[in-house]
Amino acid sequence: MSDIIILHVPVFSTLSNAAFALRREVFVWEQKVPEEEELDSYDLTASHYVAVAEGNVVATLRLIEQPEHIKIGRVAVHQAWRGKGVARKLIEKAMTDARARGSERFFLTAQSDKLGLYEKLGFVAFGPEFMDGGMPHRAMRDYDKASATLID
Repeated sequence: MSDIIILHVPVFSTLSNAAFALRREVFVWEQKVPEEEELDSYDLTASHYVAVAEGNVVATLRLIEQPEHIKIGRVAVHQAWRGKGVARKLIEKAMTDARARGSERFFLTAQSDKLGLYEKLGFVAFGPEFMDGGMPHRAMRDYDKASATLID
């Protein structure tokens, strides 16, 4: 695998524009998420991260600061780069940066078929399965693990 560079990028930049294009490719074109659901007002205030390989943005995510935790979202990896550990590296870097700023609690909603990735990063699923963008999801967190209960 070629070297992966993980960068925190400003929302109005060439790299974030490439990240938004990747999100559209993955979520709207591949997964058929309605375009009006993919972009939202959080994109203006979120911290955006990209993984760059071979001169291209190959993965992206955003962090949203909320009072109770940091929400990790819009994790997207280019099809050719899936299964190579890019998402894990990207998430670890974003969480490390957030911890350096004093955040210790992380939350996300994962597509149900991707739970294993997040479990390896220390997250546990809780609550009922729900639909988001036409796909089943589970809420996950890396804190208060003992009280995390799945409801089906």
